[in-house]
Amino acid sequence: MVALVVALALFFDFTNGFHDTANAMATPIATGALKPRVAVAIAAVLNLVGAFLSTEVANTISGGLIREGAGGVQITPVMIFAGLIGAILWNLVTWLLGLPSSSSHALFGGLIGAAIVGAGFGAIDLSVVLSKIVLPAVLAPITAGLVAFLATRIAYTVTKKKQRSRFKIGQIFTSSLVSLAHGTNDAQKTMGVITLTLIAGGFQATGSSPELWVIIVCALAIALGTYTGGWRIIRTLGTGLTEIEPGQGFAAEAATTATILASTHLGFALSTTQVASGSVIGTGIGRKGASVRWRTAGRIAIGWLITIPAAGLVGALASWVALAGTGGIVVDAVVAAVIIFAIFVYSRRNRVDPASVAVVNDPAALVRPKRRKAKKGGVR
Repeated sequence: MVALVVALALFFDFTNGFHDTANAMATPIATGALKPRVAVAIAAVLNLVGAFLSTEVANTISGGLIREGAGGVQITPVMIFAGLIGAILWNLVTWLLGLPSSSSHALFGGLIGAAIVGAGFGAIDLSVVLSKIVLPAVLAPITAGLVAFLATRIAYTVTKKKQRSRFKIGQIFTSSLVSLAHGTNDAQKTMGVITLTLIAGGFQATGSSPELWVIIVCALAIALGTYTGGWRIIRTLGTGLTEIEPGQGFAAEAATTATILASTHLGFALSTTQVASGSVIGTGIGRKGASVRWRTAGRIAIGWLITIPAAGLVGALASWVALAGTGGIVVDAVVAAVIIFAIFVYSRRNRVDPASVAVVNDPAALVRPKRRKAKKGGVR
């Protein structure tokens, strides 16, 4: 059971990687600072490196979210298995919709729902939930948005119009920092889950930090997921919220990096997706002449609000089924596999790939074919 949970946790880590690639690379792709494939390759490498830089967030999950009882932690590998199913399914649904929701909150929701069904409300340390999860969820995107707003105003005040294309070079640096910061925060969440599973299964001492092999496999899984590229969400975050210029992208990425690194140092398991989205909105408000597509922002905000309860409900249902015994675990695994396969098949009907993302962000690419055709027919 422990081996099964570890494998499922690594699959979640993989989905986290491609779901959250947009956090770092949507804006440099949108401005043309980086080619799509180059961008996700850089993000993958830096996510890998970032995963080795800290374990504070992992310790929050493995030793704080779930209370310890007389016999150790009150959650079992079976419950963690169910919670991961809730997190993975919600991640894939929001990816299909191109919605930049929080992989982190999907994980927390799934684990909380599964633990409540299996061990009761007392198994959840609400003080940790409020201080390390809910509070950052409220403050982080607002803080990042404010910093991005101010950075955008400063950038456009101190530079002339003809100089602003130089921000593309700066974007390569700042987007790389976001990828590094993302690795330090998000990869640790899966480390925490695996460590919690090992503790619950009796393979590791209560209160201990992640083992080296756990850090390595989690770093590799999130890097591989990042390299596959979450093109649907990249399209939404890069062009769906506001039209991004290089100066805005630079400001958004700088604000995102600062917020994530500060939160990681404090052990806050924040949503990097919320931070990145808040930064992009802040730049849209900060640049004179820009506009924010508030309807899209509203859809994203609704996704933020329902992520924890939605993943929690799925995790709770999966936990209720799994706790029936081996047959329940098999049913959970089969149903989850069928849903995942169905989502993948459905996604092929409206495929979004690097080429289509590049076209979306280059309006001229949409016009050129029509112009060539008109000229050939002798009509200007």
